[in-house]
Amino acid sequence: MKGLHWKLEFLTEARKDLRRLDGSQRQRIVKAIDRTLTNPLPRSKGGYGIELGNKGGVNLTGCLEIKLRGEGLRAIYKLIHTRTEMLVIIIDVREDEQVYDVAEERIERYGL
Repeated sequence: MKGLHWKLEFLTEARKDLRRLDGSQRQRIVKAIDRTLTNPLPRSKGGYGIELGNKGGVNLTGCLEIKLRGEGLRAIYKLIHTRTEMLVIIIDVREDEQVYDVAEERIERYGL
């Protein structure tokens, strides 16, 4: 799937997450998302995404993560292969595991 042009989409809540970040955080995560969009596949398939599975009892199988360790920023996304779409589910500045709980809740709410 490398070489495909992926369309970037955000859940409504993820757009709000992005707006809540301060300017420098927003700029860094947008740059990371843009870079990832060039090849959003998992690292195991030559892409930039970090595969998630079961994180502390939260099932995020099929989701991938962009992690900016220095800032504690994370963006969790899912590839929708039928539409070659990269859907951002959550962006957060948490270093704890709560970001995974929120991601799971959004995935369930939208039937992803």
